[in-house]
Amino acid sequence: MAGLLVTAGPALTTDPLPRLLGPAQIRELAAELGVRPTKTLGQNFVHDANTVRRIVATAGVDADDRVLEVGPGLGSLTLALLGAAGSVEAVEIDPVLAARLPQTIADYAPAQQGDFTVLTADALRISAGDLSGEPTALVANLPYNVAVPVLLHLMSEVDSLRTALVMVQAEVADRLAAEPGGRVYGVPSVKARYFGRVSRAGAVGRNVFWPEPKVESGLVRIDRTDDYPRDREARRRVFGVIDAAFAQRRKTLRAALAGWAGSPAAAEERLRAAGIDPSARGERLGIADFVALAQTALP
Repeated sequence: MAGLLVTAGPALTTDPLPRLLGPAQIRELAAELGVRPTKTLGQNFVHDANTVRRIVATAGVDADDRVLEVGPGLGSLTLALLGAAGSVEAVEIDPVLAARLPQTIADYAPAQQGDFTVLTADALRISAGDLSGEPTALVANLPYNVAVPVLLHLMSEVDSLRTALVMVQAEVADRLAAEPGGRVYGVPSVKARYFGRVSRAGAVGRNVFWPEPKVESGLVRIDRTDDYPRDREARRRVFGVIDAAFAQRRKTLRAALAGWAGSPAAAEERLRAAGIDPSARGERLGIADFVALAQTALP
């Protein structure tokens, strides 16, 4: 899906580092635009400079990185990223916010204007071809209501991404980083591991946002590996097995995968072929088990 791509224009000064937004600047920008954060778009704007600096430091981006940011909002994290990365491409679904971002960059990071572009689009619908380049790192304060789908979609679609550091609801962060056998281990945990090593990377309090959310936030990092096939069809097969295994997570895999395999007997046969106990449950399996199981379904 193509969106509207806007660049910030040529740099006007050689000041080395961007200025960052604080609470007063965030409110001034919102008032100027007539913006009230909406739950529909999952908007909570970070207004603490130390928090965005910490996110950028934890992401570990440098001048060699081209960063993909989702949901830049008023530009708090964007400005901090421009101070460290080689370039930033932001994807913003709200056309009002997207249209204001180039001016914000011109005002607060004039030396980095040429390193910034914004795409007005839904991150759930974009593909790599919609972007102006090949990003190496995803760094984002993801809207809570679509955080996991956006993360998995972008890791699937943008093959050039080597790392991802996302801020999500703390409960979601725990789920993404959960290990097999844990209480919150589930579909997001397994699918995230298809792309690489997943780890919890810190906590973020409520008081750094406007408006202040009712939940805590957490950082999750993914370091891409090439352990599993990147092609779309292989990933579709693996994700299909994962979905089936957790659709009825209280059932044994022999029963839970009966529909996927065609019958309980066929499910047991494929489970044994993959070296998996048919009486186990989905939460006991790691991503390697699901990949092995998906491969048994090949003709």
